[in-house]
Amino acid sequence: MKSAYDIIIRPIITEQSMEDLDIKKYVFEVAKDANKIEIKKAIEEIFGVTVIKVTTINVQGKEKRTGAYPKGRTASWKKAVVKLSQESKNIEIFEGMA
Repeated sequence: MKSAYDIIIRPIITEQSMEDLDIKKYVFEVAKDANKIEIKKAIEEIFGVTVIKVTTINVQGKEKRTGAYPKGRTASWKKAVVKLSQESKNIEIFEGMA
């Protein structure tokens, strides 16, 4: 059994994710094998909020050059967009960013 901290890896802080804070949408990098139910329970356990919707996206790694010949790829990862209920409190990690 994975803990909530094994499922939620880190918050994603970009311009696009910061624009959605006013409608209570938060973006996280999550474990690749985590499903929506596990992500919902982990967010509710860690932050003490009420989640109403979880959307997940598998992000493919980008191809990168490391010199003339060898090509490599950055790691693929999974992103989760979490929508909180209107009655729920905000997540404090994102407070000073916007």
